Amino acid sequence: MPIPSERSPHIDTSAAIAPLWVTDDLLFHYQRCNRRAFLDTYGDASRRDTPNDYLAKLRQDSVEYQLAVMEDAPIQRPRYPRRDWAAGAEATLDLMRQGVDRIAYGVLTMPYGDRVQLVSCPKMLVRQPGASIFGDWMYVPTDIKLGKRPKTDYQVVAAFHAFVLTQVQGVAPDTSWLVLRERSPHAVNLEEWLLRLDDVLEGCVAMLLEQAEPEVFIARNRCDLCHWFSHCYGIAQTKQHLSLLPGVTPSRYQQLEELQLTHVEALAAMDASQLEGLPGFGVVVARKMVRQAQSLLYDIALPYSADPHQSLDTLDGLLLTPEELPTAPVELYFDIEAAPEHDLIYLHGVLVVDRQAGTEVFHPLLAEHPDQEAAIWYQFLDLVWRYPDAPIFHFCPYEVQTVKRLAHRYPVEGDWLLPLLSRFVDLHERITRVATMPVESYALKSIARWIGFSWRDADANGAQAIYWYDQWMTTGDRSYLDTILRYNEDDCIATYRVKDWLTDFVRQVALQGRRTRKRSRSSLRA
Repeated sequence: MPIPSERSPHIDTSAAIAPLWVTDDLLFHYQRCNRRAFLDTYGDASRRDTPNDYLAKLRQDSVEYQLAVMEDAPIQRPRYPRRDWAAGAEATLDLMRQGVDRIAYGVLTMPYGDRVQLVSCPKMLVRQPGASIFGDWMYVPTDIKLGKRPKTDYQVVAAFHAFVLTQVQGVAPDTSWLVLRERSPHAVNLEEWLLRLDDVLEGCVAMLLEQAEPEVFIARNRCDLCHWFSHCYGIAQTKQHLSLLPGVTPSRYQQLEELQLTHVEALAAMDASQLEGLPGFGVVVARKMVRQAQSLLYDIALPYSADPHQSLDTLDGLLLTPEELPTAPVELYFDIEAAPEHDLIYLHGVLVVDRQAGTEVFHPLLAEHPDQEAAIWYQFLDLVWRYPDAPIFHFCPYEVQTVKRLAHRYPVEGDWLLPLLSRFVDLHERITRVATMPVESYALKSIARWIGFSWRDADANGAQAIYWYDQWMTTGDRSYLDTILRYNEDDCIATYRVKDWLTDFVRQVALQGRRTRKRSRSSLRA
């Protein structure tokens, strides 16, 4: 790999005065959301959200993992004022000149064009034989991540470390390492990833130098933990931005934008057949997307069929059968809480609804400590076998996947697993198959809140529960467990409320269908 030279991002910076520092952290976030990189550079910091408990936990876990990896051998760290990149780079260079074996949290800088300075902060720099400007040794960068897979954004940043390091030491490292959780160190293929880096880096620098603020786009899987979420979400709501609609991905939004369909009302008025030929759409997506806009615009749940030949007026073939959505004398509503970093299932929440007796009893099968996981699993099996004919309602596939995993981990004799799994009813699958709702997400909370259910702890969610259980294990403060149990019970009750809503919705749709067909027959006879 050749030594990188100063490169121009082909932008006129003659009017620029202050240097622009582009760090590996900024580049990492740019790949996930270019708007975040822009706001981190130019945004009003007072509009940032306060980090929630779960995000703070992730950061702490990340630091602890880094320190654990670094404990393998002696390591030195440069001392410099926080975010004083020039001082950090000089302190790091001093250690590199000395030939220190391992350097933690070093700073590497290089110019990029007339105004930009690149800043690389690999978690470790490891000395190895080879000629460099320092002597008969050189350094190789290592990044340490909590993730389990060598994701694209990890590898681009790893290539960035190698790119800047090459300029600093005058020779290219043969690789850049990623230390991931529960895996052997991963060697990044620099020949491949330096090419990717070139495009990412040029795009990021161009955006920042031009001060071109990217458009808001809400993507829950990327935005939920971002400190700009509330700021961006408020803008999206004001604009009725289409990214608030389930199913509108960035690529699909680009297609809609070219047709000047940039808000809910315009999409709701669109003929779905005109969208079917767009890349990434097709008949099913186009039909669903227009229906979604109509539902949100009028704040009503609408019947839906993915079959393009299915009339939404007659509704034939649309309904769920009693086998698909059973109503039984006794029904079970099931929700699991887990601590993923410990590979631990610590709570099976089961709400037993006896429709004949008119009772609702919540059973929190809780492992207060990790070694009780097996015990609560057997308690769960005892409970569900107590009601052998009761359907088990849950929301999304996670509960079924977990039961299969626990059945393998803690085997029980007999052919019981398949009969048990046959009783599970995934309400998420049923709802998304037959209904379009005025929600931004088909998650349990979004749906349940729309039908009028409220959690006792408004900010409770799965991520927060992970934090609470970690705090319980750390502090022994039982209030954390009490909060988890309250949250899990509310999840079970919400699932129950959603099931009743869906049953009523299907009944109303069937009634409307019969009325429509009756009017049609009467019209033909007339």
